[in-house]
Amino acid sequence: MANKRIIIIGAGLTGLSLAWHLQKRKISCSVFEKEPEVGGLCRSKQLKGFIFDHDGHLLHFRHRYAFDLVGQFLGDNLVEHKRSAWIYSYGRFTRYPFQANLYGLPFGIVKECLATFVKAQSSGYVKKNGNFAHWINAVFGKGIARHFMVPYNRKFWTVPPAELTCDWLDGIIPVPTLAQVIEGTVEESKRQFGYNARFWYPKIGGINQLPQAIAKGIGNIHMNQSVKKIDLKKKEIWFSCGRREKFDFLISTAPLPELSRLIDGLPKRMAIEFSRLRWNSIFNLNLGIEKREDAGWHWVYFPQKESCFFRVGFAHNFSTSIAPEGKRLLYAEVSYSKEKPIDKLRIISAIIRDLKKTGILDSNDKICAQDVNDISYGYPIYDRNYRLARQRIMDFLGVNNVISCGRYGGWRYMSMEDCLMEGKELAERLSS
Repeated sequence: MANKRIIIIGAGLTGLSLAWHLQKRKISCSVFEKEPEVGGLCRSKQLKGFIFDHDGHLLHFRHRYAFDLVGQFLGDNLVEHKRSAWIYSYGRFTRYPFQANLYGLPFGIVKECLATFVKAQSSGYVKKNGNFAHWINAVFGKGIARHFMVPYNRKFWTVPPAELTCDWLDGIIPVPTLAQVIEGTVEESKRQFGYNARFWYPKIGGINQLPQAIAKGIGNIHMNQSVKKIDLKKKEIWFSCGRREKFDFLISTAPLPELSRLIDGLPKRMAIEFSRLRWNSIFNLNLGIEKREDAGWHWVYFPQKESCFFRVGFAHNFSTSIAPEGKRLLYAEVSYSKEKPIDKLRIISAIIRDLKKTGILDSNDKICAQDVNDISYGYPIYDRNYRLARQRIMDFLGVNNVISCGRYGGWRYMSMEDCLMEGKELAERLSS
């Protein structure tokens, strides 16, 4: 492997982690990134004293190795937070997750949710082998499904939950016990649920501090290098600047659908498989606000259609360094797709209107900075075609010494930690 030419496309977390681990093993590789800086979507920008991330990015840890690795890169520039997450529905804010925090909702809704949850629990365990809508109703009952799970996931994924499989779940949605649901019904519960009950974020600076720290230990990173064409027969990659590179192994972290237009002479049968891939997109609006009052929240979910966004985050509560003193930084996320388009000429005004309608902003709040990130590839849609189409594409690429990995290259629902760990595991495979 030492004499093999390894080309990595993309300097996001997976590409950087892979390159760092390979070079740690004395295996050379070259990283090519289309942007002028590393990080992929984990980039940040400074504007009028604010530091805006490209949408919300937080670190969660399940693996000690990943925690220690990030600690190695960031040192003492890393702070742990206990999550403060909320839900806005029926004109009020309640604690997250909805299914374990019915307290504070209208009585009729509480009664329906609790009664149908009890009925669902009495039916026994449900395997994750059906569609997502069936799993929701079978696990949580029709009340929780109707008042939160179905409308929120319909808004987020942009397609009905009945079109989704359960392949992506993997502990993402907390399932409380009956006792825990009752506890969160009779009084406000502060019990934490889910993989993101605690999270970490840089003490100073935005989320870009992590990829920049990793990149310092990597050689052969080439910026402003956009891929124009990939020739699988000649094992050659062409860049828009005219540069060409030969490879023995090509590791791509670019969004998987992009490979369909980059691969020269893509077989028709594979073009069909690529055409079966679906995804949503995220319109991210960052706002710097002159606002002194603050509840200390980290983010809020919005399941109902009356609000155009599905989530609003309060990034100044991740780090005091990213907003000037006396000011606040919030971000709103709107999901869209071919199935559910948005009017991009009007969406910003719609977001601000709905922030005021829900009480997140009031008439005295002055917007002093604004930043937009239109993220074309948000999340892969796990429909009935997803698994087989993805597997056939990966098999085809693998035969041609191309490995597509990372959140977008691997076309999976992945956390920042998952990306770091995949880079490590792939480096081990390539060096064996």
